[in-house]
Amino acid sequence: MQNTRSDTARALYAALAAGNREQLEMLLHPDFVGEIAEGMPFGIGGRHEGSSAMRRNGWGAIARRFAARAEPERFLEVGEACLLVTGRYRGEGRHGGTSLDASFAHLITFEGERITRLEQYTDTARWHHAASPFKTVVLDIADGVATLRLNRPDKGNAINEEMAADLEEASVRIAEAPALRAVLIAGSGSNFTMGGDVHLFAGTPSPELPGKLRRMIDGYHRAIDRLTSIDAPVVAAVRGAAAGGGLGLLYIADIVVASTDARFALGYGALGLTSDGGNTWFLPRLVGMRRAQELFLLNRRLSAQEALEFGLVSRLVPDDALEAEAIAVARELAAGPTRAFGAMRRMLRQSFETSLGTQLEAEMQSIVSASQSDDAREGIAAFAARRRPVFRGG
Repeated sequence: MQNTRSDTARALYAALAAGNREQLEMLLHPDFVGEIAEGMPFGIGGRHEGSSAMRRNGWGAIARRFAARAEPERFLEVGEACLLVTGRYRGEGRHGGTSLDASFAHLITFEGERITRLEQYTDTARWHHAASPFKTVVLDIADGVATLRLNRPDKGNAINEEMAADLEEASVRIAEAPALRAVLIAGSGSNFTMGGDVHLFAGTPSPELPGKLRRMIDGYHRAIDRLTSIDAPVVAAVRGAAAGGGLGLLYIADIVVASTDARFALGYGALGLTSDGGNTWFLPRLVGMRRAQELFLLNRRLSAQEALEFGLVSRLVPDDALEAEAIAVARELAAGPTRAFGAMRRMLRQSFETSLGTQLEAEMQSIVSASQSDDAREGIAAFAARRRPVFRGG
């Protein structure tokens, strides 16, 4: 009995799931051409001519990055030689284990009983999400701007062991990103971060808690230190709660844009704990010692307006304008002289620790060094010509 096109398509999906090369050779025409959707992660998308090229650089590339399979749901005859198959890809990314659930449409062309062409259409954004090495943050680097988003919205973006590890790895990737010009830090959902995951602490046996805290905080502190030290300026977008050790991600930023409903607290005293996230270093420098003492010892919570008055944030905007405002600031900074910005960030931090004479010497050395940069030459030339400078970050 002759196979229908639907039978042949089902056999193709079964062979792909089993990795059955011999069966694939029987199903695919010698002149087979595969088209993987443009925009797939890792450069997988594009045209693959020949069954070998498709197995190696198309389906094979997907299998190396994802533990996933195509689950066809509907088969529709199209014209005299085509079959439209719709369904879902399900599985997970191999590196981070992030789940994949993406719809697909395959237009399959036949010659006789063999397949001559397969065109794949799919939700590439979901593939990118599954390709992430991170489980609790999302990192996107595009056009010189790195966007780091905390992504445990159902837990208020509370920092647990996985997030601490993800933040450390993300900080390495940001620091090593070529041509990086600015960083934006934000949270998914209605909160920036609730700080440390208190439910995790409560569920940890007392003898194990010190070791767990040490491992978490050690990696998290390395992330804070690394992101504080990069040249690229940092913007934070804060909505909802920003609390505890999570404030360290706010301190990294040079510009903090907060929604008018944001609220800020330390909360350590209520837990019988002390501090992490750089709170005891950054907070007195930002708000003054007396205010820092009040925030720590009386567990005072600040409204957005109070945080602005204390100097904890740079500006307030309505909640529905927060992301747009923060992105605009990040892009404005990304168009600036990145190396000069980095020197400014370092000198401002060290100014609390050095004498006036040492700081004056540092300023002299820094501006002399900056004057040799391409951006300085461009900035001076643009000023003289009464035009806007076009900085390249070099």
